[in-house]
Amino acid sequence: MTNSNEGAGEHEFRIGVEQLLDFGSEADGQEAEFRIGDLSREFGVTLRTLRFYEDRGLLAPERRGTTRIYSRRDRMRLRLVLLAKLLGFSLTEAKQMIDIYYQPDGQRKQLKVALERFEQQRRILEEQRREIDESLEAMRVTTQAVQNRLALLK
Repeated sequence: MTNSNEGAGEHEFRIGVEQLLDFGSEADGQEAEFRIGDLSREFGVTLRTLRFYEDRGLLAPERRGTTRIYSRRDRMRLRLVLLAKLLGFSLTEAKQMIDIYYQPDGQRKQLKVALERFEQQRRILEEQRREIDESLEAMRVTTQAVQNRLALLK
């Protein structure tokens, strides 16, 4: 899901799901244009991450000379990408779900697809958690057995 180079060497803070779901803030008389540093600070991502998302076709800022100017649309797309990422989706999956919005009756389709995908992803994550719990228990038992054997060799 996450590119191993994404944000490498740069500190990122994480924005919470509640903030990502606060879509009401999108219409709060906000600026119509944002610079890369504005979005970086607001969403706690590095400049490198934003450029990476641009390279992947997730964001499409306007260029004014060497300056990237992001629109409200880019800002909303970034919010949705970060939400999808937090939910365990790949960037490709995030882009597919976001792009549904631009189809006929896109908002309704997007929400229906999102609900279906969220349920599928929840089942996948629950299965992964079950497998991790089993592995942790096996690790605990094996560690204890090795410690017991080691104690006998003293």
